[in-house]
Amino acid sequence: MISPPVSGRRVAVRANGIRHEVLLYNEGGATDLYLVPGITSPAVAADFVAVKLAAAGYRVAVPDVRGRDGSDIPGPGGYTLVDYACDAAGVIEALCLDRPVLVGHSMGARIVAAASLLRPDDGPVVLVDPPVSGPGREPYPTTREQFLQQLHEAQRGTDADAVRRFYPRWPERELQVRAEYLASCDETAVVETHEGFESEDFHEIFVKLSAPTLLVLGAESPVVPKAAARELTALRPDIAIENVAGAGHMVPWDNLTGFLDVVLPYLARTRPPVPDA
Repeated sequence: MISPPVSGRRVAVRANGIRHEVLLYNEGGATDLYLVPGITSPAVAADFVAVKLAAAGYRVAVPDVRGRDGSDIPGPGGYTLVDYACDAAGVIEALCLDRPVLVGHSMGARIVAAASLLRPDDGPVVLVDPPVSGPGREPYPTTREQFLQQLHEAQRGTDADAVRRFYPRWPERELQVRAEYLASCDETAVVETHEGFESEDFHEIFVKLSAPTLLVLGAESPVVPKAAARELTALRPDIAIENVAGAGHMVPWDNLTGFLDVVLPYLARTRPPVPDA
């Protein structure tokens, strides 16, 4: 399999007691942006999103979340939302990012929401289809067994055609990226993170957010159904919700143009002003 090209520069930092690898884009950009992908998406999987955000003027950092690709594997018990949020806060500090915009998809949305509580002076927050499962709520719609089926196929060796069975809307390049890099995700990381989707309450974090926040949902996503979106609106009527047509849970993968059409105007309105030189 030929690796699709990735334009970010890979660096390594230590934070929260472990080593993290990060892809950096547009390092001369005026506004920092920290982009965190989902449960089985190492940094390279978000390359195509980072490239577009960098082209819009942002200095983008995308981490390999712990247990994925180049970052350390902490071992069992090391994949709580607290662990992930402290990682994010520490990596942001280690990279000397200045009040970064925080953008996260799925698991990454939970992470940046929790990190925003640790770093309330950072920039706006964009939460893309965060899992709303948790104690006393409906389970996360993708089961642990479904995640492990894909992971085990990748460990044995898979290709874009096989990945397309699960993601029929994706561009060929992103199918190739997932086929090559999914196996870099530690199985314990996947299992424990999935358990966290059921045991850790996102709503407790959501109600405490103080930064300007945008909630971006896939119009066809089962992860945040309409009833759940109404509950989030009732909890925080000040937080805007944008629905991306033609997208399921994997919002930018399913409809990148629609994703950018709602995120970039919001950030243009809310990102902190660039200080005078």
